[in-house]
Amino acid sequence: MTEYQNLNETILKNIGGKENISGLAHCMTRLRFRLKDESKANTEVIKKLSGVVTVVQSGGQYQVVIGNHVSEVYKEFVVMAGIQDDAQSEVSQDKPKGILNIFIDIVSGIFTPVISVLMAAGMIKGLVALLSAFKLLEPTSGTYIILNATGDGLFYFFPLFLGYTGSKKFGGKPFIGMAIGAALVYPTITATMANGDALFTLFRGTVIESPIYVTFLGIPVILMSYTSSVVPIIAGTYLAAKLEGVFNRVIPRLVRSFFVSFLTLIITVPLVFLIVGPLTTWLGLFLGQLLSASYNLSPILSGILIGGFWQVFIMFGLHWGFIPIALNNLATLGYDVVMIAGATTPLAMAGVTLGVMLKTKNKKLKEIALPAFLSSLFGVTEPALYGVTLPRKKVFYTTSVAVAMGGAIMGVFKTRSHINGGTGIFALPKFINPTTGFDKSFIGFALACAVAFGAGFLITYFYSYDPKIDEEDTSVSDAKTGDSNPVNETIASSAEYEIASPVKGETVPLEQLKDAAFSTGLLGDGLGVLPIEGKIYAPADGEVTVLFPTSHAIGMLLDNGIELLVHVGMDTVELTGNYFEPLVKQGDKFKKGQVLLAFDIEAIEKAGYGLETPVIVTNTKDVLDVLKTDEKSVDTSDVLLTIIT
Repeated sequence: MTEYQNLNETILKNIGGKENISGLAHCMTRLRFRLKDESKANTEVIKKLSGVVTVVQSGGQYQVVIGNHVSEVYKEFVVMAGIQDDAQSEVSQDKPKGILNIFIDIVSGIFTPVISVLMAAGMIKGLVALLSAFKLLEPTSGTYIILNATGDGLFYFFPLFLGYTGSKKFGGKPFIGMAIGAALVYPTITATMANGDALFTLFRGTVIESPIYVTFLGIPVILMSYTSSVVPIIAGTYLAAKLEGVFNRVIPRLVRSFFVSFLTLIITVPLVFLIVGPLTTWLGLFLGQLLSASYNLSPILSGILIGGFWQVFIMFGLHWGFIPIALNNLATLGYDVVMIAGATTPLAMAGVTLGVMLKTKNKKLKEIALPAFLSSLFGVTEPALYGVTLPRKKVFYTTSVAVAMGGAIMGVFKTRSHINGGTGIFALPKFINPTTGFDKSFIGFALACAVAFGAGFLITYFYSYDPKIDEEDTSVSDAKTGDSNPVNETIASSAEYEIASPVKGETVPLEQLKDAAFSTGLLGDGLGVLPIEGKIYAPADGEVTVLFPTSHAIGMLLDNGIELLVHVGMDTVELTGNYFEPLVKQGDKFKKGQVLLAFDIEAIEKAGYGLETPVIVTNTKDVLDVLKTDEKSVDTSDVLLTIIT
């Protein structure tokens, strides 16, 4: 059962079922349904659901207000309801800017749908390797063969899976992508390269020396091993999606369904074999060898640097750039040294979290730390990262130090992983050499795990974690609220904070806004402002925590721990980003007075949308009171809200 399955099933049932949905999108806090017949919806039932804030019916939309985690609910809803392919989102996603961001977006979009199955298959392969290493399974036994096929099947036919996800990412037909992947691993092609006699050899005596086994229309075909490959199928699906788009425009609708697929496949597959496959495989091999060479040149320094920054790579999604190289190394070299430097991160995180858990006297933190510790051991670090380490900078840095120490040890032992598999303690089987068993490479990883865990625990417990930080927050809470309304741990002990207005204009009480989610205070307390200038300013130093793709709303965490949401206009999500220009991106730090967002007041009003802009304290429940200014107009130098903690 998924996390929001009961909630989504009940919502679907009470809006009249899938057949009553004509469109679905989500904004920052709510599911936005377009229902064929709103009278079929049981609004009062939905309002009373645990997990639903309220229901708003406005502008032809049936809006179920969920909260800041609405994107997670949305993802599960469209899958559960079976409307992922036919329900068009009303929210246009901003395309990432910059070559690196585009690359990471592409790779993460292709790998994310299969990553859980990929990890499961890797764990099965690890289990088989473990049983074989302990002589509990013979490679000739039926049990070994079936289990090995279960774990290895996905990797062998990986181009088929990536053909599907790659085509969806690039906007092509998924089954065309799968057909391209199937051609790459077609048994006859593979057998020809493995057992055939070479007709002649190209580039003899060079690094890319290539025997030629077959030709296509007289053109030499450089056959590569495409089983478990990554880069060729990604490039192939991109090419196919572009060709498919061209053919859809020029081929008459009457014969389009047949000829588009026919022409796309008959052009793409030969091009992949003739050009795309060899070039991309050589490029991937070159990158892998380059990183491997740098590791071999100075494995200790490489282990320290990659390991020390690994959790930062994960936070910013940069680790996706390593995955194709690592998989390519496993497919071509039989081992990988690129991603292993960060492999001790879950164990280091577990040690750090255990140190915090044992030392803190804050009951709430202990409740968070225990499951975070256990999940880290099994390779899931997000609860520990976002709940324990990241809010406490010294503790966060300790994790990096511990992982760097583990990376250095693996550098000393020149550790290699031999299969793709699980993380945390489930990563151990990846380092069992299929030929020599428990060699020094495995010993190096096991020792690195022990050191990362131990160092993380000891440094945290005896140096980097000061429990007084959390105890002081608790004392403030106890003194002011009788422990019935604890203050957010990230908010300092000062009792009062003045928040400058992020926008110039006329003040508007929340209760006068047309949107019930804001007017009733369900999303938090605050004040509305009718802008007279199309700019949103930073009211204090802080960080952008949420920047919605349509740029109409921005969430921020101020350095004093106050969480603000500035939502420009009513229902402006429907503008899909038109007339808005973000000047920061999610994750950026900002200084007080910095312009964060620009918008065209005149164009938005002409489009028929109100510009009343709520400024909401989204962690209202963690403070004692939110006091609003009595002034009718405010500038960015004026105090809009005063927060009492």
